[in-house]
Amino acid sequence: MRLGVLDVGSNTVHLLVVDAHPGARPLPAHSHKAELRLAELLDADGAIGAPGVDRLVTIVGDALHTAEEKGCEAVLPFATSAVRDAANAEAVLARVKAETGVDLQVLTGAEEARLTFLAARRWFGWSAGKLLLLDIGGGSLEIAYGIDEEPDAAVSLPLGAGRLTAGWLPGDPPDPADVRALRRHVRAEIARTVGEFARFGRPDHVVATSKTFKQLARIAGAPGSGDGLYVQRVLSRSSLETWVPKLAAMTVEQRRGLPGVSEGRAAQLLAGALVAEGAMDLLGVDVLEICPWALREGVILRRLDHLPG
Repeated sequence: MRLGVLDVGSNTVHLLVVDAHPGARPLPAHSHKAELRLAELLDADGAIGAPGVDRLVTIVGDALHTAEEKGCEAVLPFATSAVRDAANAEAVLARVKAETGVDLQVLTGAEEARLTFLAARRWFGWSAGKLLLLDIGGGSLEIAYGIDEEPDAAVSLPLGAGRLTAGWLPGDPPDPADVRALRRHVRAEIARTVGEFARFGRPDHVVATSKTFKQLARIAGAPGSGDGLYVQRVLSRSSLETWVPKLAAMTVEQRRGLPGVSEGRAAQLLAGALVAEGAMDLLGVDVLEICPWALREGVILRRLDHLPG
C-alpha cells in the first residue's frame, strides 16, 4: 500500500510518501518539505502566533493535496514538540482540522522517543544488542535505551536546537557568555536523566538520528548524502569538542558554507552541537553512528505492525 506520513515538526512540515507492506522495508516514493520553524514562532506567552498558524494551515493543506496526487491510500498525520508545548495547542489543532480535515495526532515526548527507537532497532537489527538512541529535533532531545523493540527507558527533554537558539543565542556570532550559559543549562538538564540509563549498563551500540546529528557528522568528515544511504557515518565526541568552539566563533553565514549544512539549519547548528556534545559526554559516549531512519519511519512501521495479516 502507499502511505503518506505527515510530520509537523519544530522546523519543517514533511510529507513522506512510501510504498510499504508488512514484513518489508518501506520504500520512499516522494518527499515534500516546507520550512515552518514553529519552535521559533512562539510569542511571549508560549503560543503560536496568528501568522504561524496561518502558514501551518496552508502547508498542511498543500501536503494533503500532494498526498492525494501521489495516490496515498492513507495519511498518518502527527505533530511533535512545537505544537505539543504551545500554549494554544488545542486551538491550533482545531483550526487545522476545521480548514483541512487533517486530525493531527500530537505525540508525547515519550512516544516520540519510542517510535524513533523502533525505527533504529529495525534499521540496525538484533545484532546491535543493547541500543542507545539520541535524537535532537527543533524543539526537544529524545534519548532511549533498550535491547528489544520497545525501549527500557525513554525520555524527552526541552533541548531542541531551534528552541535553544531562539531562547539563548540572540547574537550573530553569539556572545561567548551566552554560549557558556547555554552549555551549563544543557548539561544540567541532561544530567538529571543520566541515572535512568546508567542503571542498565553500557550500551553495545550508540546511534543518533535527526538532521542536526547528520550535519554535525558531515562537517566532522562523514560521507555526504551523495555516497548513498548505506554508507556508515559516525560522529566522535573528540570531533565535536573540536568543532563546538569553531561553530561558536562563526556567523550564521559562515556556517552555511560548511559541507552538508543547509541554509535553514545553519543558525541552529551551534545549539545542536552543544546538546550533542553534552549528551555524549554525560552518557559516556565516545562514538556514535548515524541512523538513516527516524521518527517518520517509526510511525510507518508501527502502522504496518497493526495491519491485519
